[in-house]
Amino acid sequence: MTDNSGGCGEREKTSGLPLPPSQEDLQQALAIHTMTSVVTHTNPKDEPKQSPPPSYKAVVYSESKGEDERETWGKKIEFLLAVVGFAVDLGNVWRFPYVCYANGGGAFLIPYFIMLIFGGLPLFYMELCLGQFHRCGCLSLWEKICPMLKGVGYAICVIDVYVGMFYNTVIGWAVYYFISSLVSAGQYTQGSAEVLPWTSCGNEWNDNATCVDLADVNGRNKTFFDISSPAEEYFMREVLEIHESDGITRLGSIKPSLALSTMAVFILVYFALWKGVKSTGKVVWVTAIAPYIVLFCLLIRGITLDGADIGIKYYLTPQWEKLFTMQVWIAAATQIFFSLGPGFGTLLALSSYNKFNNNCYKDALITSSINCATSFVAGFVIFSVLGYMAKMQNLDVSDVGMEGEGLVFIVYSDAIASMPGSFFWAIIFFFMLITLGLDSTFGGLEAMITGLCDEYPKTLGKNREAFVAALLGGIYLCALPTCTYGGKDLVAMLNMFGSSTPILFVVFVETIGVFWFYGVSRFCDDVELMIGSRPSLFWRICWQYISPIFLLVILIFTLIDFLALEGLENFKKSMFSQPSPGWLGMLGLMMTMSSLWFIPAYAIWKYIKAEGTPMERFKKISTPVEFLPSSKDPRFTQKTTQETHHTITNNINFKTSAYSSSVATDL
Repeated sequence: MTDNSGGCGEREKTSGLPLPPSQEDLQQALAIHTMTSVVTHTNPKDEPKQSPPPSYKAVVYSESKGEDERETWGKKIEFLLAVVGFAVDLGNVWRFPYVCYANGGGAFLIPYFIMLIFGGLPLFYMELCLGQFHRCGCLSLWEKICPMLKGVGYAICVIDVYVGMFYNTVIGWAVYYFISSLVSAGQYTQGSAEVLPWTSCGNEWNDNATCVDLADVNGRNKTFFDISSPAEEYFMREVLEIHESDGITRLGSIKPSLALSTMAVFILVYFALWKGVKSTGKVVWVTAIAPYIVLFCLLIRGITLDGADIGIKYYLTPQWEKLFTMQVWIAAATQIFFSLGPGFGTLLALSSYNKFNNNCYKDALITSSINCATSFVAGFVIFSVLGYMAKMQNLDVSDVGMEGEGLVFIVYSDAIASMPGSFFWAIIFFFMLITLGLDSTFGGLEAMITGLCDEYPKTLGKNREAFVAALLGGIYLCALPTCTYGGKDLVAMLNMFGSSTPILFVVFVETIGVFWFYGVSRFCDDVELMIGSRPSLFWRICWQYISPIFLLVILIFTLIDFLALEGLENFKKSMFSQPSPGWLGMLGLMMTMSSLWFIPAYAIWKYIKAEGTPMERFKKISTPVEFLPSSKDPRFTQKTTQETHHTITNNINFKTSAYSSSVATDL
């Protein structure tokens, strides 16, 4: 393999020379020397210094380190199901359909797939490769890429905590609905209930001044009339009881039923994660496959509803003029980025348990394609029902739909309640939401768990079960404020400022670290060593130029929208607390910076700790540590049958301390 490391020198190739020394050979060589002796071989003065591609850097740990014993997925399909389960989440159901019809309908698919090919897929592929090659989580990885950017890993951990706080609460809402549907179905079999609790007005939680049954809407638009549907009042006044608070201004007390529903989610998550990939690999067979079975059933039911064709036509009719507006392209880039989910550390963690020679290129194509296809099919499921609802209420489709959780907990719930067999459809629909959410929260929390266990293997890695229990218990306690009467506003804050905004900057820094500090050629060497073929020119251009620009544009327009346009004002209007408090923007900024500050802080700390001139310091903290390959390292043992080997022409320094620490050399 030729050296394409870009400035890292060229290697001499000689047939028949021995492989780099194994760990046993090195220890025998070191045994001859005293503890303080240093053996150095230098190049002749008239020869330029040589340096190998970093794809031949690995670590030799002490016998207790056990990197070679890292567990792997039991079956390849378990990894694929885990990745698909993480990528296909609630956003595929409630976000993509809304973004699609709001940004040009069928015409939106053009910028969507362009952004997938040039932006989302390269980032997705990058993270799968990084995790599989380096076999570690989001913290330890940076010692092998660019040490000064290790703060990125800590920022990811904080973001994952925020996601665990609000996302599990949203799943808890689905659990509440699921249990309510089961109870109502049981009461129906006993003759004590005839309909779902959110079917009609007149219940103890309804506001009779505003609640209007669907059949009585008769074309009245909620924009001009102060009316609400039975499902909307059930969600707001019975499930959340948000009227008992002032929103984010005064959250109120914790609602016990929501706290218990959320606790049930954390318990399910614990038993999926406590044994690592051994337990997760079994759970994903249910949580990743079941949503597709339910989605198919809902699709068949949806397209047979009266008025479904109206909604589907609205969904797919292209509005070509919108392709000439920048907002549509930004929406497409943002949607594909958050749909695939690079940057949360999940893809790194899941792929780190792969076998070294696994073809992660095919995995990236398969899983990203499934994710996008799911979003597209979910659009038919949602819009067929919106068309049905629009015809029932004599409204336009645009007056029926809404974005976010309201789409599934209000609009779709209204539709289900009006269908024959409503109990069955409610049960399977909310079961689908639970499984969709669980897969994604598995991945997000596994990213943090893997990162911390790899960074602290002796304290956390060896006690994974207790650590996972303590971590999830701590996150649950932090999530209890989201279970208060005003918790919906806090969920929105955590979603927007705790995860969505900072993750854009985190992934941008990640791409700069990998493709500009570590280098595209080095990265391609690593990929070639794993799968046997070098990434094409297309991938190299995307990684080095297009993907960073892709992220930078999203980041800039997001900031402009929030700071100079109507983004922040629109967010404030969506809050229950009206008028929103003046300190809301400052609280959001603090949430965002609570994770991002780790990135510059860690880099500054590494710089201060380093020795030498400013340039020498920067070089030290931006250059990955050179490691000696282990004799059992799959990155080397797979090449033992090849005839072409590489000579060692660099400086070689052997140092030891009774073999209690890693032994390093520059090959």
